[in-house]
Amino acid sequence: MNSFDLEHLRSFVTAVDAGSLTAAAPLRFLSQSALSEQLRKLEQHANQTLLLRSKSGVTPTAAGVKLLHHARHLLALSDAAWRDLQGVSLSGEIRLGITDYCRPADMIVLLARFARDYPHLKLRTMMGKSGDIEHAWQQSELDLAIVMRIPGTHPPGSSTREILLMDEPMLWVSASAPAQHEPLPLALLPEGCSLHRLACQTLKQHQLPYVIRHIASGVRGLQTAVIAGLGIACLNRSAVPAEFLNKNHTQRLPPLPSAEFVLLKGPDDNSETSQVCAAFSEILQATLSGAMP
Repeated sequence: MNSFDLEHLRSFVTAVDAGSLTAAAPLRFLSQSALSEQLRKLEQHANQTLLLRSKSGVTPTAAGVKLLHHARHLLALSDAAWRDLQGVSLSGEIRLGITDYCRPADMIVLLARFARDYPHLKLRTMMGKSGDIEHAWQQSELDLAIVMRIPGTHPPGSSTREILLMDEPMLWVSASAPAQHEPLPLALLPEGCSLHRLACQTLKQHQLPYVIRHIASGVRGLQTAVIAGLGIACLNRSAVPAEFLNKNHTQRLPPLPSAEFVLLKGPDDNSETSQVCAAFSEILQATLSGAMP
């Protein structure tokens, strides 16, 4: 067969857009080795080298640039065919809320992709704390929302309007090993943050003394504080700065539960907005699970 595998093409486009296999793998929800294998098979099928790999990342070859144009077109046609079968045109405006814990390093790429692939859809985004975003959604100030929850700490919601997108391990993160026999220095978001409460409650349950050394206003500020060595943070895996993922400075700290990322769906009626929100919800689910419809 001379046809291309659409998932291999999607991985190729994602790798080019992200600039490296390391950055592209989580966007496709694949391990780096699995992504590399898909790209190897694509190059084997094309019988040409498509990507130049170096320590700084990946860049397309002349053949890769040529294929990139066709790949974008084929993927757009595939997505358009899916939407056409659903009878929904992605146009108009969607008010989308996203917790800033949700894959912060990837979100710019994802939003740029949505803007490119759905030019007739206007996104109005709000990013911040899950509690603020969920409140805005409950007040109908947002059409769709992605929030983070710690299992067992949130009252049951309306399951018909909530979808579990993914879960991630929670990690203690520190620039250096904490000093023995001294209170643990914490870097946290303000008291209303669920991870602030989780960190403090976990340490109290294990009778580990701590002191709050730094309060950041958002996840980006918290990441900066950790990198600067201002304290130990409690973060979901995709929010951990890349340089800290393989460090073992916090082995003696107690284990943490996983975090859940939940999609709060749009209005459940027959309006045009409802139909567009439903279609875009499917795209969000597919994107965050690694495969578009």
